[in-house]
Amino acid sequence: MKQNAFALVTGASRGLGMAFARELAERHQNLILVGRSVESLSAFASELRRTKPITVVALPIDLATPGAGQELAQTLSDSHLQINLLVNNAGFGLRGEFRNLDVSRQIEMLRLNNEAIAELTYSLLPSLLEQRHKGIINVSSTAGFQPIPYAAMYSATKAFLTAFSLALEQELRAYDVTVVTVCPGRLRPNGNPGSAQPAKGRWAGVSQTHVEVVHNALRALENGGGLTVPSALNQFSVFAQHLIPRRLVPRLVAKMSRA
Repeated sequence: MKQNAFALVTGASRGLGMAFARELAERHQNLILVGRSVESLSAFASELRRTKPITVVALPIDLATPGAGQELAQTLSDSHLQINLLVNNAGFGLRGEFRNLDVSRQIEMLRLNNEAIAELTYSLLPSLLEQRHKGIINVSSTAGFQPIPYAAMYSATKAFLTAFSLALEQELRAYDVTVVTVCPGRLRPNGNPGSAQPAKGRWAGVSQTHVEVVHNALRALENGGGLTVPSALNQFSVFAQHLIPRRLVPRLVAKMSRA
C-alpha cells in the first residue's frame, strides 16, 4: 500500500481509528483522517506530519449526517486525492433496553454504523478501482455474530456490516480489491470515551488492545483479505455458538450481558 495515494481512515480522532492511522503512518502511508472532533483531528494530523515523512489531510465531517459519504467523496475528487485503502472504522454502540433508549440516537447509530459505510464505500469505489493496489478494511465486531439483548440495535448493525462486507469481498475479488472484515471483541480501555463496545460481563470475552486489532487487520490485508476475529478466545466463542440451538442464544446472552 506504499504509493502516492492515500489511506482514508474514518473515526480517526480517537481509539481504534487513531491506532490504524499510527500504524499506517509507520508504514509511510499517506493519510486522510476523517472524524467529527475538529480539535482532536487537527492535533493528531499535526503530530503525524511532524514525526513521519508522509502527507496527512484532516477532514472534519460527521458521517452520520445523511449524504455525508457522497459529500466526502466529492471533496476528495475535487482535491484530486486518490484513495488506495479505505478503513471504515467510525461507529459507536449503545447499551440498554431498546424501548428506553432515545430513538433518534439509535437511528444515528444505524446511520453511522451501516448507511455511512455503504454510502462512502459506493462513492469511493470508482476511484479506488483505478489504483494498482487497493483494499478495504471494515471494522465490525463479534457482537454481530449473535443477537445481544440490551444492545439489540448495536448487534444488529454489526450483523449487517459483517454480512455486507463478506459479500462485497466476493463481488470485488475479480477487480483485485482486497476486503478485510475484522471482528474484534471487547477493546481494552485507552482513555477514550464513547467506545463502540457495549458488551459487559462474562459475554464480553477477553479484552484486546487497539494495536493488537490493527495488526490483525493489516496482516489479513497482506494475506489476501477475508474474515478475521482477533484472539483465540473470541474465535472460540464465535465457534461455540454454532453448537447451541439458535433460539437459545439470545436467552443465554441476555443472562450474561444484562447489567
